[in-house]
Amino acid sequence: MRLALFQPDIPQNVGACIRLGACFGVQLHVIEPVGFRFDDRAMKRAALDYGPLGHMTRHSDWDAFQRDRAPGRLVLFTTKGATSLSNFVFEPDDVLLFGRETVGAPDYVHAAADARVFIPIRPETRSLNLSVSAGIGLWEGLRQVR
Repeated sequence: MRLALFQPDIPQNVGACIRLGACFGVQLHVIEPVGFRFDDRAMKRAALDYGPLGHMTRHSDWDAFQRDRAPGRLVLFTTKGATSLSNFVFEPDDVLLFGRETVGAPDYVHAAADARVFIPIRPETRSLNLSVSAGIGLWEGLRQVR
């Protein structure tokens, strides 16, 4: 199982996902461009000393990510998802993909996804934080396959 972030805007979310990857032993893929510099203090502070333990790969753009990624289903987490997380069955080689914090994932990313999943939340709320969503999705995926 792997995590992938599509053009993230907020360095603290990437830092938190570096920690997720390190703590759960999964690869993190960051699809550029991003909305910050990778040497940003906020990202370093969020990742603390977990950066060297995490396996993060940066991809220059969506095409590079698609070309270079290992086989496995692309599972897009989205507020416009078709399947509730509680009903989705994960596979060990899934790539859990999360869109930009500000605008989500564009249509071409939705079209490339093998599955689209949403995390059920109260109807009067809009969405969860990116790194919180990644933690919830990753935990459930790992729970199922391990």
